[in-house]
Amino acid sequence: MAVRTCAIVGRFSDARIAESVGALLPHLASRGVQALAAEDAPLGDAGRLVTRVPEREIGARADLVIAIGGDGTLLYAARLLCGHRVPLLGVNRGRLGFLTDVMPQDMLGAVDAALAGKLDADERPLLAAELRFAAGPVARALALNDVVMQKHDTGRTLEFETRVNSTYVNTHDGDGIIIASATGSTAYALSCGGPILEPHLDALVIAPICAHTLSDRPIVVSARSTVEVRLLERPDTHAHVTCDGMLLGALSPGDRLQISTAAERVTLLHPPGQDYYKLLRSKLHWGRGSFER
Repeated sequence: MAVRTCAIVGRFSDARIAESVGALLPHLASRGVQALAAEDAPLGDAGRLVTRVPEREIGARADLVIAIGGDGTLLYAARLLCGHRVPLLGVNRGRLGFLTDVMPQDMLGAVDAALAGKLDADERPLLAAELRFAAGPVARALALNDVVMQKHDTGRTLEFETRVNSTYVNTHDGDGIIIASATGSTAYALSCGGPILEPHLDALVIAPICAHTLSDRPIVVSARSTVEVRLLERPDTHAHVTCDGMLLGALSPGDRLQISTAAERVTLLHPPGQDYYKLLRSKLHWGRGSFER
């Protein structure tokens, strides 16, 4: 499909990101591509080269979205695209960058390749989280990386149960739990001792956070599973649920958090021949000995 409109997403007040945007916008204009940005995006003089749109309309109006920043920026952009089959290209101006894999010096070449349809399309499944309150209402959200339930404003640990497909798994005592997609296995779950999954593996990671019992270890389950978390009664129990770092709601005893694989997907664009293991070596500093190739 021809790219006629391209939306730019990023923390434009950051000088590094503003530098990339300053180079990108005239480049898009020279290619006859209309640039879109959110109404309140602080673009300064570069704003004359963009069309301002309500942020919620970006997914419907763009043919391509470019996220400039770190993985958090790309996750934010992915939420804007839910329900729209719009490809997403990430330019890394952050720190680690597992998802934003185009470096700033390669940005314009990667954009030209995207406009020509020469980048590799990579569909990633999303997680669907449902917070079912005892009083009846339901809060829902989608996540690309992970859904996290953790303690909030308390020095006490939480006690909670997990179930997979309605089958009881364990009663946990700790700071919370992470349910991560294969994509999100290299995010928060990794810092809790979770395994690294190849991003297209049909699996979920369930990783306890600071478990009080050393034997309470991360487990891997089928991505076709529904994972349920229930908070148990305990004094001073306060927990909240986040989806890719964005608050979904508070979880109280009697409420249920259910996570499953969503029908929606996000399409990421990568340079041709992307090597996932090379990416791991680069980001995690593997292979620094005599066998590095």
